[in-house]
Amino acid sequence: MTEADFAFRKTVDITPGFLKNHGIKGLILDVDNTLTTHDNPVPAEGITEWLENMRSSGIKLIIVSNNHPERVKPFADPLGLDFVSDSGKPLRKGYTAAMKKMGLTEKETAAVGDQLFTDIWGANFAHITSIYVKPMELEGRHKKFIRFKRVLEKPFLPHEYIKP
Repeated sequence: MTEADFAFRKTVDITPGFLKNHGIKGLILDVDNTLTTHDNPVPAEGITEWLENMRSSGIKLIIVSNNHPERVKPFADPLGLDFVSDSGKPLRKGYTAAMKKMGLTEKETAAVGDQLFTDIWGANFAHITSIYVKPMELEGRHKKFIRFKRVLEKPFLPHEYIKP
Protein backbone atom coordinates (compact mmCIF):
# COMPACT_ATOMS: atom_id res chain seq x y z
CA MET A 1 0.00 0.00 0.00
CA THR A 2 2.94 2.36 0.54
CA GLU A 3 4.51 1.74 -2.86
CA ALA A 4 4.06 4.29 -5.61
CA ASP A 5 3.37 3.12 -9.14
CA PHE A 6 6.01 5.54 -10.43
CA ALA A 7 8.64 7.84 -8.92
CA PHE A 8 10.22 11.02 -10.26
CA ARG A 9 12.79 13.25 -8.58
CA LYS A 10 10.79 16.41 -9.38
CA THR A 11 7.24 17.19 -10.45
CA VAL A 12 8.55 18.98 -13.56
CA ASP A 13 10.21 15.72 -14.68
CA ILE A 14 6.79 14.20 -15.39
CA THR A 15 6.03 14.62 -19.09
CA PRO A 16 2.78 14.62 -21.06
CA GLY A 17 4.24 11.83 -23.20
CA PHE A 18 4.81 9.64 -20.16
CA LEU A 19 1.25 10.24 -18.99
CA LYS A 20 -0.26 9.56 -22.42
CA ASN A 21 1.78 6.34 -22.72
CA HIS A 22 0.08 5.19 -19.50
CA GLY A 23 -3.44 6.31 -20.50
CA ILE A 24 -3.48 9.16 -17.97
CA LYS A 25 -5.64 12.14 -18.94
CA GLY A 26 -5.69 14.00 -15.63
CA LEU A 27 -3.47 14.71 -12.64
CA ILE A 28 -4.46 15.26 -9.04
CA LEU A 29 -1.74 17.45 -7.55
CA ASP A 30 -0.59 18.00 -3.98
CA VAL A 31 0.59 21.52 -3.08
CA ASP A 32 3.22 21.60 -0.32
CA ASN A 33 6.57 20.16 -1.36
CA THR A 34 5.08 19.06 -4.70
CA LEU A 35 4.24 22.35 -6.47
CA THR A 36 5.93 24.70 -3.99
CA THR A 37 7.64 24.65 -0.61
CA HIS A 38 5.57 24.53 2.59
CA ASP A 39 3.33 27.56 3.17
CA ASN A 40 4.80 29.32 0.13
CA PRO A 41 2.13 31.19 -1.89
CA VAL A 42 4.27 31.11 -5.06
CA PRO A 43 4.87 28.07 -7.32
CA ALA A 44 8.40 26.66 -7.35
CA GLU A 45 10.68 27.38 -10.27
CA GLY A 46 9.44 25.76 -13.47
CA ILE A 47 6.01 24.76 -12.11
CA THR A 48 4.00 27.44 -13.95
CA GLU A 49 5.56 26.46 -17.28
CA TRP A 50 5.09 22.76 -16.49
CA LEU A 51 1.39 23.32 -15.76
CA GLU A 52 0.98 25.18 -19.07
CA ASN A 53 2.76 22.38 -20.93
CA MET A 54 0.41 19.84 -19.35
CA ARG A 55 -2.66 21.90 -20.23
CA SER A 56 -1.55 22.47 -23.82
CA SER A 57 -1.07 18.70 -24.11
CA GLY A 58 -4.66 18.10 -23.00
CA ILE A 59 -3.88 16.91 -19.46
CA LYS A 60 -6.53 17.99 -16.93
CA LEU A 61 -5.20 19.31 -13.61
CA ILE A 62 -6.66 19.76 -10.14
CA ILE A 63 -5.24 20.25 -6.65
CA VAL A 64 -6.27 17.97 -3.79
CA SER A 65 -4.92 19.15 -0.45
CA ASN A 66 -5.43 18.55 3.24
CA ASN A 67 -4.86 22.28 3.71
CA HIS A 68 -7.73 24.66 4.38
CA PRO A 69 -9.17 26.83 1.57
CA GLU A 70 -7.31 29.88 3.00
CA ARG A 71 -4.05 28.19 1.96
CA VAL A 72 -5.13 26.47 -1.25
CA LYS A 73 -7.32 29.10 -2.97
CA PRO A 74 -4.69 31.90 -3.11
CA PHE A 75 -2.22 29.39 -4.54
CA ALA A 76 -4.58 27.70 -7.03
CA ASP A 77 -6.49 30.72 -8.36
CA PRO A 78 -3.57 32.56 -10.05
CA LEU A 79 -2.62 29.27 -11.73
CA GLY A 80 -6.17 28.70 -12.97
CA LEU A 81 -6.43 25.43 -11.05
CA ASP A 82 -9.57 24.00 -9.50
CA PHE A 83 -9.08 22.40 -6.10
CA VAL A 84 -10.45 20.23 -3.33
CA SER A 85 -9.30 21.45 0.09
CA ASP A 86 -9.70 19.77 3.50
CA SER A 87 -9.58 16.56 1.47
CA GLY A 88 -8.91 14.11 4.29
CA LYS A 89 -6.03 12.35 2.50
CA PRO A 90 -5.37 9.43 2.56
CA LEU A 91 -9.13 8.86 2.50
CA ARG A 92 -10.72 8.50 -0.94
CA LYS A 93 -13.22 11.36 -0.75
CA GLY A 94 -10.91 14.11 -2.04
CA TYR A 95 -9.70 11.97 -4.92
CA THR A 96 -13.24 10.94 -5.83
CA ALA A 97 -14.41 14.58 -5.78
CA ALA A 98 -11.47 15.60 -7.98
CA MET A 99 -12.14 12.86 -10.54
CA LYS A 100 -15.78 13.92 -10.68
CA LYS A 101 -14.79 17.58 -11.26
CA MET A 102 -12.41 16.52 -14.05
CA GLY A 103 -14.92 14.09 -15.55
CA LEU A 104 -12.37 11.26 -15.53
CA THR A 105 -12.32 7.64 -14.41
CA GLU A 106 -9.88 5.92 -12.06
CA LYS A 107 -7.95 4.46 -15.01
CA GLU A 108 -7.53 7.91 -16.59
CA THR A 109 -6.30 9.63 -13.41
CA ALA A 110 -3.02 9.80 -11.52
CA ALA A 111 -2.08 11.57 -8.30
CA VAL A 112 1.25 13.32 -7.73
CA GLY A 113 2.62 13.90 -4.24
CA ASP A 114 5.62 13.84 -1.93
CA GLN A 115 4.25 11.90 1.06
CA LEU A 116 3.74 8.16 1.06
CA PHE A 117 1.28 8.03 3.97
CA THR A 118 -1.06 10.69 2.58
CA ASP A 119 -0.62 11.24 -1.18
CA ILE A 120 0.43 7.76 -2.27
CA TRP A 121 -1.80 5.83 0.13
CA GLY A 122 -4.71 8.04 -0.89
CA ALA A 123 -4.11 7.37 -4.59
CA ASN A 124 -3.84 3.65 -3.87
CA PHE A 125 -7.04 3.66 -1.79
CA ALA A 126 -8.79 5.51 -4.65
CA HIS A 127 -7.50 2.93 -7.17
CA ILE A 128 -5.70 5.52 -9.28
CA THR A 129 -2.11 5.63 -10.49
CA SER A 130 0.25 7.01 -7.85
CA ILE A 131 3.28 9.13 -8.73
CA TYR A 132 5.76 9.91 -5.96
CA VAL A 133 8.03 12.95 -6.21
CA LYS A 134 10.84 13.76 -3.82
CA PRO A 135 9.97 16.61 -1.40
CA MET A 136 11.28 19.99 -2.50
CA GLU A 137 12.76 20.66 0.93
CA LEU A 138 12.91 19.24 4.44
CA GLU A 139 10.10 20.63 6.57
CA GLY A 140 11.02 23.15 9.27
CA ARG A 141 11.07 22.32 12.96
CA HIS A 142 7.52 23.69 13.37
CA LYS A 143 6.25 20.84 11.13
CA LYS A 144 7.00 18.14 13.70
CA PHE A 145 4.28 15.69 12.60
CA ILE A 146 5.37 15.75 8.95
CA ARG A 147 9.01 15.36 9.98
CA PHE A 148 8.02 12.34 12.09
CA LYS A 149 6.16 10.82 9.12
CA ARG A 150 9.25 11.33 6.95
CA VAL A 151 11.23 9.10 9.34
CA LEU A 152 8.53 6.40 9.16
CA GLU A 153 8.41 6.64 5.35
CA LYS A 154 12.16 6.22 4.86
CA PRO A 155 12.24 2.39 4.54
CA PHE A 156 9.49 2.52 1.91
CA LEU A 157 10.85 5.28 -0.32
CA PRO A 158 11.55 4.43 -3.96
CA HIS A 159 15.10 3.44 -4.83
CA GLU A 160 14.78 4.20 -8.53
CA TYR A 161 13.40 7.26 -10.27
CA ILE A 162 12.27 7.70 -13.85
CA LYS A 163 14.65 9.97 -15.71
CA PRO A 164 13.16 12.87 -17.69
